[in-house]
Parts: sequence; structure tokens; C-alpha cells
Amino acid sequence: MTNKETKLHLGCFSKKIHGFINVDIREDVKPDVVDDICTLTKFENESVDLIYACHVLEHLYRRDIPKVLSRWYDVLKSGGKIRIAVPDLQALFEYYICFKDIKPLLHNIYGSQKHDYDYHYSGWDFNFLKTDLMTSGFKNVQRYDWRETDHFYIDDYSQAYLPEISYRTRQIREGGFGIKGKHVSLNVEAVK
Repeated sequence: MTNKETKLHLGCFSKKIHGFINVDIREDVKPDVVDDICTLTKFENESVDLIYACHVLEHLYRRDIPKVLSRWYDVLKSGGKIRIAVPDLQALFEYYICFKDIKPLLHNIYGSQKHDYDYHYSGWDFNFLKTDLMTSGFKNVQRYDWRETDHFYIDDYSQAYLPEISYRTRQIREGGFGIKGKHVSLNVEAVK
């Protein structure tokens, strides 16, 4: 008998990760499970080993963040891990101060605004996100490197760089990582 881990990819949109249960509220993106990532009604407490939420938390109202993080905490097994990526406001502000060009920052700050779920209502730097996670009960909060995850091959915003987003698939074609620019995704993981 194998002890298979249960891993959730929350707010997956069109980026499906093999070996994860891909969850989204939008049926049209064809997730494995249609569910509200804020409530996760289709998942029981203490049933999940890993939650991965890439650039979705900022789409929630600030007032709802504590309740959502608490729900994610409840769904995780003891010792389970949460991995969150959000726009890194410190990195974005540093980029603006250096280049004085706000245009490439707009979708990171406000969302792309292409559909009803694509607006940003919250933002973090590392210390603010660490405080939110610890307040919800998480421990061992630290940054993670997207290249050292089991989903490193997925072209998502955890790999966002400015002035250019260098995605892994293009990097492979070019014969290496070839990352250019400033990393503007705040990638943080913690343990229940």
C-alpha cells in the first residue's frame, strides 16, 4: 500500500499541476474540483498534506484573509505545508523607484481585470505575510525558491520577473535558466 500525499493547487485557472488536485471556483477552466478556495467545502479537516496557492490570495478582500488562512490551516494535516506566492510589494516598489515606470507593475498591483475574479484587494511584503500566517497558527514561515519545488516546471507567477517574466519552458529551449530582471513574486511556505 502506498501512502500517497494529498496536494491541493488552489485557484489553478488553466495551470494544472500533475499529482495535485487542481481547485478553482470557475467551472469554465475545467479544474479537477470546482470549489470556493475560501471555504473548501469539499475537503475535510486534517485531510491535505500540501496547499499551493499561487497569486490567488491577493484577489481576496483584506478582511477575509484571516478566515481563509484559518480554513486552509484546518484542512491541512498536522505537519502539512502551505506554499503561497503573491506579488511582492517590496520588490515592486523597489523596481518602481529604480526605473520610474509604473506600467509593468499595474497588473501585479491591481490584477489584470480580465474577469470578475481578477482584481487585487490585498498586498504583502514578507513580514506582513509572515504575521498573517503566524496569526493563523502556521510556524516555520520562510521564503522558498520556486526552482526547488515539485511544481517548478509550471509556468506560473511564482516565477515572475521584471522587466521580463522568464518562464521555465522558454528557459529550457534557451539551454538554461537565463533569468533576467528582478523577481517580483513573494514565495513563502509554512508548516501547520
